[in-house]
Amino acid sequence: MILRRVRAALVLLLSILPVACSTQNAAKAPDPQTALQAIPPADPAQYEHIRDMRNWRNPYLIVRADGVALFDSADSAEIVLKTDEVLTALARLPASNWPYGRVVAVSENGARGSEQEGVAIRRTKGIVGGILESAHVAVKWVPSE
Repeated sequence: MILRRVRAALVLLLSILPVACSTQNAAKAPDPQTALQAIPPADPAQYEHIRDMRNWRNPYLIVRADGVALFDSADSAEIVLKTDEVLTALARLPASNWPYGRVVAVSENGARGSEQEGVAIRRTKGIVGGILESAHVAVKWVPSE
């Protein structure tokens, strides 16, 4: 009888433990908007003069028909994201990636294969702009080449 109670208590404890641990870990990580607010506001004097985007040092997003690419200048690589992953990806970047403050350059992928792709790019551009604006991240819109 006592052994059954101990066993039942142990099973109950083991079933609660993963939930408690995951809740505790989730509480430790701030949401992306909060993390981004730790970055100072954008300082336009630092970047308004930049015309050649190869000199851009803050995060750079490229709106594509299939999502959004975060350009990693260190590797000259594009990390393709869904629109709902943009804030999380930006929030994970180190503070050193934000020398101009909380501002992101955004351009469109210049290659449009069809009218449908053009519509998808415009829709994604609007969504990304809204997401960044709601997170108080300034946007430097860059004309597509």
